[in-house]
Amino acid sequence: MIQIQEPKSPWEIVHMNGVTVLPPGGDTIYNAFLVLVDSYSKTPMFLPFHKDDTAVDTAIMIGYKVISHTGLFHNIISDRDPIFTSTLWTNLHTFFGTKLSF
Repeated sequence: MIQIQEPKSPWEIVHMNGVTVLPPGGDTIYNAFLVLVDSYSKTPMFLPFHKDDTAVDTAIMIGYKVISHTGLFHNIISDRDPIFTSTLWTNLHTFFGTKLSF
């Protein structure tokens, strides 16, 4: 179990997890959603996506729908889903100086 520091501002530390056991629905037939919860305010965000989306697709979606409004996260806490442990995500965290915790 990791020690999680207290966030000092909104969207500094984010908990992220995908829910992929959903029946198809909506106009574009989404079959999953990504849950992001701000550790500071406990505000959730729910982003519909397709469970076969790649790490690149997921990163672009988070960039356009979340980071463009909240700014970069300092720390993302997630499970070891292959999307979050991929080379792309590792490189993004290195580039932006952020941290991914499991």
